[in-house]
Amino acid sequence: MAEKINRVVLAYSGGLDTSVILKWLQVEYGCEVVTFTADLGQGEELEPVRGKAQMAGVKDEHIFIDDLREEFVRDYVFPMFRANAVYEGLYLLGTSIARPLISKRQIEIAHQVGADAVAHGATGKGNDQIRFELGYYALDPDIKVIAPWREWDLTSRTKLIEFAEAHHIPVSKDKRGEAPFSTDANLLHTSSEGKVLEDPWEETPDYVYSRTDNPEDAPDRPQYVEIDFEHGDPVAIDGDTLSPASLLAKLNDLGKTHGIGRLDLVENRFVGMKSRGMYETPGGTILLAAHRGIEQLTLDRGAMHLKDELMPRYAELIYNGLWFSPEREMLQAAVDHSQQDVTGTVRLKLYKGSVDVVGRKADVAFNLYSQDVVTFEDDAGAYDQRDAEGFIKLNALRLRLLGRRTR
Repeated sequence: MAEKINRVVLAYSGGLDTSVILKWLQVEYGCEVVTFTADLGQGEELEPVRGKAQMAGVKDEHIFIDDLREEFVRDYVFPMFRANAVYEGLYLLGTSIARPLISKRQIEIAHQVGADAVAHGATGKGNDQIRFELGYYALDPDIKVIAPWREWDLTSRTKLIEFAEAHHIPVSKDKRGEAPFSTDANLLHTSSEGKVLEDPWEETPDYVYSRTDNPEDAPDRPQYVEIDFEHGDPVAIDGDTLSPASLLAKLNDLGKTHGIGRLDLVENRFVGMKSRGMYETPGGTILLAAHRGIEQLTLDRGAMHLKDELMPRYAELIYNGLWFSPEREMLQAAVDHSQQDVTGTVRLKLYKGSVDVVGRKADVAFNLYSQDVVTFEDDAGAYDQRDAEGFIKLNALRLRLLGRRTR
């Protein structure tokens, strides 16, 4: 018999999985369910979620649909991009970075409504169960967590659909009349996995892509765009100052048009298995290139190289669900300190799936690039080339000693 729970807050999307979970919680635990739906810019109308929750018997005052787009980009996406975080050299962590905010708000609602527990729809094979639950426990060490995929006997998509039909839960179909592959979307990215994507040898079908136009069909003329940065964060596009969420949305539109940001990846999950997914991160791909472009002018070599050494560890912490860990906060402090002078403008060229930095500038207060020093023309004494001889000899000393050693 299930543990006695009076009230549970469910992370609820209104899709098949969480609709089944809502009913299953009511049946299995006999408890009151509070639904929480986060608007993270997934690009779909969320009000129908309210109607689905109401049809399942959830009280109006216990249906939470929160617009978190600005908080998501300002407090989670932008701090991550200050670090240039990329998991396994390719993945821009679009799903990973959304989970701590969802966990945070879910715990806040649980406290607000006096809930005994929180629940999520992540499977027992994936990373999201870890990300959600590490967030829950970091913010409320004593919270009860219900993870239906680890408890019930609905061990396949087929059984899930059978349960839904038995309880009169609508099952959506894709345009081919089949239950859709799994997708996750927010303002930063869209990910797809399962079904046709499970064979890593098979190319991703065109119908899977939803966030980017085919690069082959993108405009035949490149588009140039300028992004202004202040202290490591983007603040304007082509001189137009925008809020964090609006700025990322604008970059998404630009990236979509030019087919930028597609990634077919086989990654190493935290639970130990490899998985294949398809990611679309149009605005984030542009933003990463732009941020690295302005750092080239404004960030000291030692700081830049240290950041690049720390970045894989930082990215792994986010991927593994450790946003609220002290080590991530320590690394964030170091990253944020490095961004104090990362201010200037980057010009980028967008063309058929590619994004290239073609110009960058910064005021003298932030700029470490000296044309007077680096020029191949007369530098008027700004750099004495004779100094290089002693520098080289000192650095070569150990190599020369090694070379003279007899074996």
